[in-house]
Amino acid sequence: MRFIDVVEWEPQSNDIFAWKYPETNLTTATQLIVRESQEAVFFSKGQILGKFGPGKHKLTTENLPLLNSLYSIPFSGKNPFTAEVWFVNKAAPLTIDWKSTSMRYMDPDYQQMIPLVAAGRYGLKVIDAERFLVQLVGTLVSFTSRDLTNHFMGDLVSKTNSVVMSYMNTNRIGINSIAAHLYDLSQFIKQPMAEFWEPYGFQLTGFNITSIDLDTSTPDGKKISDALSDRSAQNIAGYTWQQKQGFGMANNAVNKAATASGGMGMMGVAMMANAFGGAGGGGMGAAMMAPTAQSPMAGGMGGGMGGAGGSARAEVFCSNCAKKYPVTSRFCPHCGDAYNPCPACGADNSNTAKRCVSCGTQLMAGGPGAMAGGAGCPKCGSPVAPGVKFCPNCGNMMS
Repeated sequence: MRFIDVVEWEPQSNDIFAWKYPETNLTTATQLIVRESQEAVFFSKGQILGKFGPGKHKLTTENLPLLNSLYSIPFSGKNPFTAEVWFVNKAAPLTIDWKSTSMRYMDPDYQQMIPLVAAGRYGLKVIDAERFLVQLVGTLVSFTSRDLTNHFMGDLVSKTNSVVMSYMNTNRIGINSIAAHLYDLSQFIKQPMAEFWEPYGFQLTGFNITSIDLDTSTPDGKKISDALSDRSAQNIAGYTWQQKQGFGMANNAVNKAATASGGMGMMGVAMMANAFGGAGGGGMGAAMMAPTAQSPMAGGMGGGMGGAGGSARAEVFCSNCAKKYPVTSRFCPHCGDAYNPCPACGADNSNTAKRCVSCGTQLMAGGPGAMAGGAGCPKCGSPVAPGVKFCPNCGNMMS
């Protein structure tokens, strides 16, 4: 039987928290070498014989007093004994990545349940090697950050999800502003996570949340992500959802007409395209786009001019915050912006709009509530489109 003269560990990576020396045949003359940021722990017959810090040590009954009682080893000579030697890496690598499971969250901006997923990185330092080895290592020959992540996956995810949701609900953080709160959220979650790791002999050296995003791996998350991307594209390009639908309808109609007509020719197709779409969004294209949620025709035909008093219209979308509110309100109950109806379809427009965002009707420079070439009601002052005989707001006869 060969006895070991030197016991040491040269770690190849900081990713390893603990490593067991492969041999157990030792003597009281064996040299133990413990490097900086390491600690060596000896086990024999289920008991801890001793712990050694950085330095070069000779194993004797003086520094391992339990040897005498366990093996009846005399106090002199080169006496053999068996023991497991564990080296514990007490460095603090910030290289452990984590990711939560999907979290259902009621977004305060959109008032809808959305799926979220969080990810980040944390660092741990072993401060109690004995507690760490007894509770976690067991029969393994090494213990890495991957072993740690797998071992605590359920508890870690449950704790993380709970704290993240609690913070976001308390502070009413919407998906559009999550990135601005990542640092504060990381600091908030650090204390509960430090308490989580302490019983296992660890000190939490850092806990960072690097991202909280829509969980696009779920069907709901994918749909919401696509919708937000589409909305951003519309804002940049300067068209509304209703106009986008109208463009699609016009293209389909023109394609079908061109296929079916045979002899219509390019002139006829061009005339139909102009009738459906129009460069300015007016004409038949505007009429096609009018029966939407922003249109007085949405509640039925013959809705009149719409506006604040139009009975056919139930709700409009605010031009400032894009949230829906009843047409009976003069101001948006969500942001306080004044309701400026289009005299043609009743959609809310900003004060600087030159054309209605819904139907494309040209507006006067004085505000979206005035139609080009129109006049105001002499009784209530409401804008009235050209050719209208009665005010759509108060019913007064126009001269």
